[in-house]
Amino acid sequence: MNILLLSMPDSFEHMPAVGIRMPNGALTSLAGNVDPHHRVAVADLILAQDRVRRTVCRLVGDLKPDLVGLSIMTFQRRTATRVMELVRSLRPEARLAVGGYDPSLAPEAYEASSPGRADFIVRGEGEMTFRDIVRAMETGRGYGNIAGLTYRDGDTVRRNPDRPVGRLRGGDLRLPKRSARVLRGYTLLGRPVDVVETSRGCTFDCSFCSIIAMRGRNFHTFEVERVLEDIRDARAHGARAVFLVDDNLTLDVRRFEALCRAIIDAKLNTLHYLVQAMTSSIANHGETLAPLMRRAGFRYVFLGIENVLEDDLEFLRASSKNRERRNGHTVGNATLAAIDHLHRNKMYVVGGLIVGNPGDTHESIEANLEFARRHVDWPYIQHPTPYPGTPMTADFRDRGLIVSERLEEYDGTTAVVRSEHLTAEEIEFQRWRAERWMKVRHMPAVLRQSPLFLLRHWHGMLSHTYRGRTLRTILGLEEERAAFERYRAIRRAERDYLDEGDLANAGRRPVPAGSLPV
Repeated sequence: MNILLLSMPDSFEHMPAVGIRMPNGALTSLAGNVDPHHRVAVADLILAQDRVRRTVCRLVGDLKPDLVGLSIMTFQRRTATRVMELVRSLRPEARLAVGGYDPSLAPEAYEASSPGRADFIVRGEGEMTFRDIVRAMETGRGYGNIAGLTYRDGDTVRRNPDRPVGRLRGGDLRLPKRSARVLRGYTLLGRPVDVVETSRGCTFDCSFCSIIAMRGRNFHTFEVERVLEDIRDARAHGARAVFLVDDNLTLDVRRFEALCRAIIDAKLNTLHYLVQAMTSSIANHGETLAPLMRRAGFRYVFLGIENVLEDDLEFLRASSKNRERRNGHTVGNATLAAIDHLHRNKMYVVGGLIVGNPGDTHESIEANLEFARRHVDWPYIQHPTPYPGTPMTADFRDRGLIVSERLEEYDGTTAVVRSEHLTAEEIEFQRWRAERWMKVRHMPAVLRQSPLFLLRHWHGMLSHTYRGRTLRTILGLEEERAAFERYRAIRRAERDYLDEGDLANAGRRPVPAGSLPV
């Protein structure tokens, strides 16, 4: 059977695609866990943002897939619908499967009949469910016993029971099949990058997060040797940087320390690593953990700061994971201590903050922006977004604060929710105006790490960061609001990835395609 797996081209706005293009690890994991006699192609369409239609047409024409699977986040739903319509027009006999956060948490959005309707909706973890779909298609035995699946039976949509969360350790999940990728060009600021998973799940219940709605409150880990094998495979496929994409790797600090030591012992610390971490874990264990991380090759740490104001942390349900503890007692917010540990060990802090919460004013947002200016190396500042299934969404609806139902704008940096004091546009403008200058401050660090990359791409990176500004803006002949409105118009146009004028989209560079795997 021929299988084509696609991730959507829609990307987060924080970084130009020329600077960061990450692979979708879920798709290669699906590819690695179907029976090996099938022919599988994985295409991350972020590598073809300027030619999505042509790329899909070429892949469908070359592979002639029997099954096409799409991985979809909420802000990618509109693009995914158009991609499915395109696939239907090119190959009507192909079956379509959707999975990921959006189909799992809003399956009803994919159940309605439409030109690009899905035949299968994979809910939750997808590897075993997708494998079972392929086997059922191959044998013709039917889909009624496949856990975690919603499927179309003629004009009827049938929903099977949920699939239990996999425990990972000692399980039968095989390694991702990276050789199935058919597009090239993944990068982390000039270094070829890949993603590796060491655990799944989180036991916290932050109101903005989809993880709990997706899989409940739990935490399961792979064996360390299996993780090392995965890293070796990523390196063998060209990676020189690795993003550990765990939901919350630092939940078990002792295991993380053991993993760092194993990476060092295996001489895999020549790679550069990026990880997401809780401030409390780094603050409370940083004296020993941070030097070990540095020796293991960690260079960037995404800290879930969320907010520096206690009232906002309470709304976000993120207070407990941002507490510093000494001798068994809470002594305050852990953020500054965590940042200090990382900086003293020469690691860069990617600061994750959320501004525009219900009680936010200009002053409270500015307090968070000023904190980011002073303490983080790369800002990752978002607005609260009502994703399906999150506690935050119900809260916003009850308060009447949601101002946009256009899901393509649910990308984290488009404000779709107002506060009780500010319009959504005012919130977004305040963040946009400040954040651009913070990003530029990191360019000297990029120059030290990847000088040739920055010399080649500095103009594209600056053009992305400052898009909307003109010479009139620079000379002070127009208000910044005018530049902001141009930026918003550009951002709206960027989301039309399947337009015939793909190549006209600003700031997108072609990436060479590989050949289809056999």
